Amino acid sequence: MTENYAPLGCLKGVRVVDLTQFEAGPTCTEALAWLGAEVVKIENPKSGDPGRRIAASDPKNPDSFYFKILNANKKSATVDLKTARGVELVKELVKKADVFAENLAPGTIERLGLGYDVLKEINPGIIYCQVKGFGEGSPYEKSLAFDMIAQASGGTMSVTGYPGDPPAKPGCTIGDTGTGMLMAISVLGALYEKKATGKGRRLQLAMQDSVMHYIRTSFAVMNQQGNKQAAPRMGAQSTSGAPAPCGIYPTKPFGYNDYVYIFCSRANPEHWTRLLKVIGREDLIDDPRFATNEERNKNEDFINEVITEWTKNHTKVEAMQIIGAAGVPAGAIHDTLELQKDESFQKRGIMQTMHHP
Repeated sequence: MTENYAPLGCLKGVRVVDLTQFEAGPTCTEALAWLGAEVVKIENPKSGDPGRRIAASDPKNPDSFYFKILNANKKSATVDLKTARGVELVKELVKKADVFAENLAPGTIERLGLGYDVLKEINPGIIYCQVKGFGEGSPYEKSLAFDMIAQASGGTMSVTGYPGDPPAKPGCTIGDTGTGMLMAISVLGALYEKKATGKGRRLQLAMQDSVMHYIRTSFAVMNQQGNKQAAPRMGAQSTSGAPAPCGIYPTKPFGYNDYVYIFCSRANPEHWTRLLKVIGREDLIDDPRFATNEERNKNEDFINEVITEWTKNHTKVEAMQIIGAAGVPAGAIHDTLELQKDESFQKRGIMQTMHHP
């Protein structure tokens, strides 16, 4: 399994029949597998999960790293669902399963003869979960969706980017992985319910709906403004409009990701005072231009210049450590390579070495 981590057994004895592919569905079933469930992943015998070929780095290795990080701890079986025998094999598995999961194109699972009504007759206790691009009743319910489509239609792109610039796609795949994790939570709730009632249920989660869940604060901002206009793009600032300083500041040696994020909370005025002491600008503590959050926002450009004068003399890690030690929220902008090489993640089991057969 892993070299650094003792797997959890919370879901020991739970059986999952997994017909998911790509990222959103596999994220859900992998989370269940990490918690100890027995997950049997069913794939097309000719091509397998299409995710096996995404971001492949070795043409001789059929399994990409993308696929491996989304399907850890699962068992694998190939079944031709276009044959009557293949469908019957899946039904046999469902008879002894607790969970059935799928995220195939709209209507596909029903055409295969594996819809909820069919499997419920076979196993009344089955928890039948479906990840879709768009929910039933949506004008787009028959449309295909991937992460970027979910993020476009679910609103995240509209609030990502800088004012005056076009919408941007966030670097994380919350349309996929975010949806999968919400579905995993839903499955856990259904499993808990089943212990009391013995009954299963149908769970369906749309990627568009899930993405909307992750921009709740943007809806709060819109409400604060009277619901008269859409939530704005805020660049690197807080979605809810935190007072200055709040943003990214350059650090040495001024590389592609050499920045530190500094945040002075609206709820704690002491953050501002502490920051001024750290950067050696105690002379500004009683300056009326910065006496309130509103005044600081009016003088944001000057504040950013003052902070940059200090940050540019430190590395991002130094800046994070020094400012953080003073009780002010700060975070170095770590890139993926830095995170992967950080030994602390390996020691804590966050980054793990997996053995792939």
